[in-house]
Amino acid sequence: MPNTYTLNVNGQNYTVTVNNPAMPLLWVIRDLIGLTGTKYGCGMNTCGACTVLVNNVAMRSCITEVQSVAGDTIVTIEGLSPNSTHPAQLAWINFQVPQCGYCQSGQIMSCASAMLAGNHGANIAAQMHNVCICGTYPRITQAVDTL
Repeated sequence: MPNTYTLNVNGQNYTVTVNNPAMPLLWVIRDLIGLTGTKYGCGMNTCGACTVLVNNVAMRSCITEVQSVAGDTIVTIEGLSPNSTHPAQLAWINFQVPQCGYCQSGQIMSCASAMLAGNHGANIAAQMHNVCICGTYPRITQAVDTL
């Protein structure tokens, strides 16, 4: 039997209907809502490419069940800033962090979460647990250290 949920994503309410209440939030965001900045990486809570903010806390959307976030505030990379002026986005641009760029929306969302929690500078770098296959960690660390 289909289940209907109202999700607040990037400040806008979306009503979504899913057959399985355990459907990963990642697929709801990408396939039902149509926001493709959040990426699928591993699907196992390992890489972090799918990181979004739920109530200002970084969460891996590939393992977060849609039923568990109904009524919560969800922010994707598209909603972090309307014009790419969030401090983390500006730092990424300034230090030319991405190579392939695939993991970077998740990297930025993890960084933004740490900032919202009041952890700035090197503390954020120590908290980041996302994987970057290109190995841009030195530039990520430089960008984070400026925040």
